[in-house]
Amino acid sequence: MAAAGGANLIPLVAAIIGIGVVSQVLSDRFQVPSVVFLIASGILLGPEVLGVISPDSFGNALQAIVGLSVAIIVFEGAFHLRIDKLREAPAATFRLVTVGAIIAFVATGVVVRYALGAPWAVSFLVGALLVATGPTVIAPILEVVPVRDRVGAALDTEGIVNDVTAAIVAVVIFEAILEGVSSPDALVTLFAERLGVGVVVGAIVAGSLYYALRYVDLSPGNAPQNARLLVLAGALVSYAAADYVATEAGIAAVATAGILLGNADVPYEEEISAFKGDITLLVLSFVFIALAALLDFQNLLNLGVGGLAVVAAVALVIRPLLVFISARGDRFTREEKLFMSFVGPRGIIPASVASLFAIALQEEATRLAAEGMAQQAAALNQSASVLVGTVFLVILTTVVFEAGLARQIAEYLDVIPMRVLIIGGGKVGRALAERLADRGENVVLIEEDQEVVQTARNMGFTVHHGDGADTSVLRSAGAANAKFVVAATGDDDVNLLVAQLANSKFEPESVLARANNPDNVEAFEELGVRTISSTIATAQALDNYIERPSMSNWMGEIGRSGDVQEVEVTAEKLIGRTIREVGPELPDGCLVTLVSRNGDTTVPNAEFTLQEGDRITIIGEREAVRDAEELVNPE
Repeated sequence: MAAAGGANLIPLVAAIIGIGVVSQVLSDRFQVPSVVFLIASGILLGPEVLGVISPDSFGNALQAIVGLSVAIIVFEGAFHLRIDKLREAPAATFRLVTVGAIIAFVATGVVVRYALGAPWAVSFLVGALLVATGPTVIAPILEVVPVRDRVGAALDTEGIVNDVTAAIVAVVIFEAILEGVSSPDALVTLFAERLGVGVVVGAIVAGSLYYALRYVDLSPGNAPQNARLLVLAGALVSYAAADYVATEAGIAAVATAGILLGNADVPYEEEISAFKGDITLLVLSFVFIALAALLDFQNLLNLGVGGLAVVAAVALVIRPLLVFISARGDRFTREEKLFMSFVGPRGIIPASVASLFAIALQEEATRLAAEGMAQQAAALNQSASVLVGTVFLVILTTVVFEAGLARQIAEYLDVIPMRVLIIGGGKVGRALAERLADRGENVVLIEEDQEVVQTARNMGFTVHHGDGADTSVLRSAGAANAKFVVAATGDDDVNLLVAQLANSKFEPESVLARANNPDNVEAFEELGVRTISSTIATAQALDNYIERPSMSNWMGEIGRSGDVQEVEVTAEKLIGRTIREVGPELPDGCLVTLVSRNGDTTVPNAEFTLQEGDRITIIGEREAVRDAEELVNPE
């Protein structure tokens, strides 16, 4: 097919956006990040395959289109970066964007230098660009892989912050290449100028938007719509204004504006978030497809074995090294560190900036050639080829294997926890959260009392500050993805309201409520709410200590040395076999005590035959029970 010309630009853009929407639908359907489909579509439409899109398709507008699109993408990601969320993994997050970024920058530059023989300046330019993971690839992964909040917070923050700093560092190095600057002082000055300009402009725009949204009459009838448009315009203005003052300072400006505005108490926040999410989907689709379509496979082939060595080093050595150094300590499990190590694909910022740099280098090479400096021109063309080829090779590889297989990697490493939402951060809520978190579950507390919130956070829990009986608070805390919702406050009226809201609005697998007054249990149950009476539960526990002291003492060790778990039978090798036959295959130190089938629960004898879907209760030593769970339900 012939490449699309300027006259066909409108239908071409419409087709790209349409493909982007279809990619999102496919992402939801197959639980694969949308960027995989977007890049595949871009390559298919590009000159290497169908030839629908070529470098001439967008004329001279591509740079401006990519710049404004990146502004919207970065602003949207920064807008959702909550300061409260950063408390979930503060030390690791800080190290990821400082120590981790430095390790990635220096190590990648050294590998590119020796694997590809590129000049030091070009090598470190590639290293700077490949620091960034970016919200454009991390966000789609976290949508289909519901990892623990502390992992998501660390990856989210790393992507947003490193997108900004990596782009600015890359611009400084690029300008140093063009201008022949090599002094460290001059490089630091260039970096500080762009970061400073971006922060100042972003803060001014954020302050202006906050004042307008809070105090200016936006026409009551259309206020939400006007608020959405105002914020979108603000994002674009902050990018353009900062970029006008200092090249590439626009990225720092939109990130600053997004973070400040997203953490301010602005009206219509929910409407703004939904609108910007839709706009981001469209521009993300356009940029990924357009840039992938401009990829020249020859640039990749020219890299040879050296290019593969760079990819292997970046993905399999440098990334794990920086993650394990940054996330040291006990906040992250070994499996979570491995997941963060092998799910760090590079995104739109490296792709777009590398493409624009390559175009600029080629233009400079053309000018030098016209002036008779053929050797210098050839060197710049070679640098452009190495730059684009290396960056795109790493992006393609990491997106296909890391983003495309993210869910499988998470399932293999068993880092997708059950999400439990507990309303009430008091002693009962915290005690339950501690037990669940100790088993590796993803627990989120909701608490209105600021002092209790701080206490729970100091204990290491993820806590949302707000009224648990408010639908918007429940939604922001993740009720839509919760498997269990537990109303554990000291107020029965609040617990009943929370239980009814959760059932009607979010439909979790199960809703549990604490009844502080035993007289309310029957009323709760009549409304379909599974209820635990604090008074009755305490009386039963005391009775157990009187009548069954050994069992009570052992039950007190659940979650520490002992454990009891109920698990569904899915392992084919166990189906159709008796308890007598299965027993020797179970780990030493655990037993099958109960079997539930079709709602009936029995104590099985040795000849009881297991069927697929049976739910068996395993009791025993903690580690033995965990191993038995894997045996019975290996999925």
